[in-house]
Amino acid sequence: MEVGDHFDTVLLPRIKKVAFAPDWKDGKPKRTATSQESDRGPRIVKYLRLESYEDALNNIDFAEGAAQDAFQFDDFLLKYMLQWETKRSATLLNVEKLSQPFHYALNIHTDGRTGQQIADIPETFSYLLGLRVDTRRVCHDDGRRYLVYRGMIDQRRVVVIWRDTHNWNKAALVRDKEFVAEQRLTTDADEVYINGDSLIREARSLEPEFKRRMFAGPRA
Repeated sequence: MEVGDHFDTVLLPRIKKVAFAPDWKDGKPKRTATSQESDRGPRIVKYLRLESYEDALNNIDFAEGAAQDAFQFDDFLLKYMLQWETKRSATLLNVEKLSQPFHYALNIHTDGRTGQQIADIPETFSYLLGLRVDTRRVCHDDGRRYLVYRGMIDQRRVVVIWRDTHNWNKAALVRDKEFVAEQRLTTDADEVYINGDSLIREARSLEPEFKRRMFAGPRA
């Protein structure tokens, strides 16, 4: 969605109302759902919010000392500065922060003020990957949270595993490998993506693919 306040104040409430009851009058349900209608619930509303130009600017973060110099260069050097001196900006996908994927925040401007909001990084990656999601599972291992997507890309079964790996040591990585095997998280998968460091032999790091798809040009 890209219509801002109109979506939040008009369209989304309408969708929620229809999901709750089929007929409304004067802001109240006219009748309860039939058993057949109830069997189609519960309903999940999923929408994608496009990052605005202003939000992108609010999230550009220059390397120390680079900001005041960036716009003194010609076009070629300016492009270089924006590519490299801002590479850790949240809006440009700071892959270093993907070690804490459930806490990846952006500065978002709403209602006349700017504040931090958590970005759904796992959902964004699945969308860019073109994953037709079958299941989205959360599991825990001694306080460690795992978010596991299973789905299809063409005829390939794909698994994407997310977990918080911030400050992990080798022992944590060994336990991570054991837990994934115990829970059979990669069973029957043709491809496995995982964030951060990993000792899981069949898994590939998702960060390079995420970055590539995030900024890939239009397809011919």
